[in-house]
Amino acid sequence: MAAALLLRGLRSSASRARHAFPSPSSNPSPFASSLSHRLYSSAAASTATSPAFSLGGVTDPARIRNVAVIAHVDHGKTTLMDRLLRQCGADIPHERAMDNISLERERGITISSKVTSVPWKENELNMVDTPGHADFGGEVERVVGMVEGAVLVVDAGEGPLAQTKFVLSKALKYGLRPILLLNKVDRPSVSEETCDEVQSLVFDLFANLGATEEQLDFPVLYASAKEGWASLEYTKCPPDDAKNMSPLLDSIVQHVRPPKADLEAPFQMLISMMERDFYLGRILTGRVTSGVIRVGDKVHGLRNTDEGVQKIEDGKVVKLMKKKGTSMVVIEAAGAGDIISMAGLSGPAIGHTVANPEVLTALPAVELDPPTISMTFGVNDSPLGGRDGTHVTGAKIGNRLMAEAETNLAINVLPGPLSESFEVQGRGELQLGILIENMRREGFELSVSPPRVMYKTERGERLEPIEEVTVEVDEEHVGFVMTTLNNRKGEVLDMGPVPGTMGRTRIFLTCPSRGLVGLKGVFNSHTRGTGFMHRAFQAYAKYKGPLGTVRKGVLVSVGKGSITSHALMSLEARGTLFVSPGMETYEGMIVGEHSRDSDLEINPVRTKELTNIRAPGKDENIRLSPPRLMTLEEAIGYVASDELIEASFVTPKVIRLRKKYLDANKRKMMKNKIDK
Repeated sequence: MAAALLLRGLRSSASRARHAFPSPSSNPSPFASSLSHRLYSSAAASTATSPAFSLGGVTDPARIRNVAVIAHVDHGKTTLMDRLLRQCGADIPHERAMDNISLERERGITISSKVTSVPWKENELNMVDTPGHADFGGEVERVVGMVEGAVLVVDAGEGPLAQTKFVLSKALKYGLRPILLLNKVDRPSVSEETCDEVQSLVFDLFANLGATEEQLDFPVLYASAKEGWASLEYTKCPPDDAKNMSPLLDSIVQHVRPPKADLEAPFQMLISMMERDFYLGRILTGRVTSGVIRVGDKVHGLRNTDEGVQKIEDGKVVKLMKKKGTSMVVIEAAGAGDIISMAGLSGPAIGHTVANPEVLTALPAVELDPPTISMTFGVNDSPLGGRDGTHVTGAKIGNRLMAEAETNLAINVLPGPLSESFEVQGRGELQLGILIENMRREGFELSVSPPRVMYKTERGERLEPIEEVTVEVDEEHVGFVMTTLNNRKGEVLDMGPVPGTMGRTRIFLTCPSRGLVGLKGVFNSHTRGTGFMHRAFQAYAKYKGPLGTVRKGVLVSVGKGSITSHALMSLEARGTLFVSPGMETYEGMIVGEHSRDSDLEINPVRTKELTNIRAPGKDENIRLSPPRLMTLEEAIGYVASDELIEASFVTPKVIRLRKKYLDANKRKMMKNKIDK
């Protein structure tokens, strides 16, 4: 550790001697002197909101800093964004102010990237909040091209984890120079030695990812986003007058370069985000690459194709907007280097270029990592289908999926194997689970197949996606984790105690993506919520062979009607039930998990036979164990290849599972066909 820190110190001193970065104030920008008379009228200049660094609504590029906040999940990005907004005078109505999606606030995670702008000491800081979960890595990939710097947030107690490596590799790939922020240093288990060790691990991670000498000379800050302070030196509790985020904001201004902007060139902007408005239509968000854009200017959309550049649409800028703090502000003009939103075009989408009519070249689109799993979405054709949802046809489901694919480049939608079905490709169970949940809340009713891993074939060899997994559990659960992951073709890379804790073990391993499907629910149940498991895509590797037994058989209903307590009383010994008395069932519906590896057909609607013997109140003595109710993500990971999930809005807490083929004879016939 000491050797790594000494090497970093030598690199830092040498790099500062060779690469001194001038401050913005030392080199006055020619923007105000050479272009103000040509670009701005006196009337426009009089309406500027911040004359110190803005003329006519166009910000001086030398005063702009575009920076992304990147981190592993739960390391404190969103809380940090709240404190930065409050530090810069923004009105924060509630915690997690940047999370404007209901599911984000409910689950406490960030699902999509958001951009906002805050003023700081006559500078405009365009901040991008990114997701930390591996399933939403596409949101990180598409926004890193808009910024010149990044704040890498690392938990000082946990250190860099799987997703830290992923987001950092994307930042280094685009030449960003990250600022390391060690968060949560106020925790009792975090000491100065712990921070030094984490800093050394981060430095090794930079070096392993091929960082340049300039990138290796990253500045380090210590912070407690929850308490709302940052410091250039290690401290547990700074003085009251220093409990703020000023050191971090000053470091962003000092270490993040202003954008390279050519205001005299024709206007060009690469679309990185897209939203829909009922009145304005498509709202396109991106960074202005060159030139100046004003309301009323004529523009057109371009995209790169195999045949060359193709024009999408001609139009006019109807409205220009910019997110400032937590509100959207209407602006009249914007210049190169700034991140803005515009309305007026209905054709262009994410990855396309908006430019002046004389520009006939499109900007290169962002390259995303390929999806790793796919699921089939289709019409719910069960006997209970059509009762709950308002959008039940294949056409409406297809239109909704196509609209999602336009705004989320990490999702691909293709025609499915059956009529009125669609194959949806994504990064993981959580990403597709969020899509299904959103569709349910919008009134859609559909059936969903279990996730399937997307394989590759290169030189006649079958390849499958491999993921890096980090597990942290109590010592008593280590045996369960090792046995379970070994059964799913996991390979342990490293294992050791968690620094600063007693009785905790951290395991680093690799595992095929198909082996991790459904593991999260089993892991949380066995560790009783005390364990942590994080994963991130690594690469494609040789197929590792079939998995071991990862699930028991199921209890399949052969009756139709209302489930009775009399029938469930005798079925409890057969396994774990998913249903309760009074629920509707049908032939082929899964009502429980069998205690053995094989499926068992049962009749949960059987009623008590009537006799001449009077037994008043006897049925009231039946006591049943509470059923096992699955969340949507648990159901996605649970179902087998011959099963489906029914999703609808009216039953948000009850997920129905069913066999793909409802008739028992047809199930046997299809199974025999597969065995042959």
